Amino acid sequence: MVTTAQCLRAGMSADRFERLVRRGEWRRLHRGVMVTHNGPLTWRVRAVAALLYAGAGAALSHGSAAYVHGLVDRPPRLVEVSVRRPRQVTATSQVRIRRRTELEVAVLNGLSVTSLPTTVLDLVASARSDDDAVGLVTRGVRAGLRPETLLAAMSRRSRLPGRPLLLEVLAAVDDGAESPLERRYHRDVERRHGLPRSTRQRRELVDGHWIRADAVYDGLGVRVELDGALAHPAGRTDRDTWRDNAVLIERGDLTLRYRWSHVRRSPCTTAAQVGAALRSRGWRGRPRACSPTCAVGRTL
Repeated sequence: MVTTAQCLRAGMSADRFERLVRRGEWRRLHRGVMVTHNGPLTWRVRAVAALLYAGAGAALSHGSAAYVHGLVDRPPRLVEVSVRRPRQVTATSQVRIRRRTELEVAVLNGLSVTSLPTTVLDLVASARSDDDAVGLVTRGVRAGLRPETLLAAMSRRSRLPGRPLLLEVLAAVDDGAESPLERRYHRDVERRHGLPRSTRQRRELVDGHWIRADAVYDGLGVRVELDGALAHPAGRTDRDTWRDNAVLIERGDLTLRYRWSHVRRSPCTTAAQVGAALRSRGWRGRPRACSPTCAVGRTL
């Protein structure tokens, strides 16, 4: 990709590159930005073209930055670019322009992008639901974002939708929650119904293989595995089945496995089942009903 300014500096006349464009040998992607072939355009080509169009100091941001950072699997249809105020860049049908007072830029895979904490906060601010926001933060942490770094970035923003939720999420992440489903389980099933506190994300050697359990109730022989869409898009896998069997044979532990519908739509029924499993293994406590209609109350 080249800009008209680069062509002129290299000694090429405007007539020359205009002829190349008219003949279809080059393609004009934006005003002043051309690609020097007529083949298919990859997303990376479109991203670099957008950065050239936006000019010095611009950075891929929001969904585009999230794709480069590995927070999402698919790039957005429009390339999103942020520039510092007071600069003004006109948006196009292919490029969405964001203007901001502060712009923390990193270079990743040769592309200028907003930093990881900035990218996470940008996406959280426009998240469609609390669960989406939690998922973004936990994916950011898995990508190397430290909670204290995100807290520092939050402190530099005067306006940030969902700030209380973010603080809660960071506390949950620091406590071991790695997905929206885990956060919901520990909050809505475990804490709200007075169940014992489980040990989260425990790594163990079972049958010669390292495994990681979502929640283990120490001393009671019960563990919970949460099959969320992020970690288990197709539900229970062959490896999950092997793990449950190996744990039962070697440790004697009962594995309860729950999905989104169990935790999000019927947390009370799930709490009643977990409580029954714990009591069958020697827990002397009882789960508590969270409301007059709670399913736990019908099992007491």
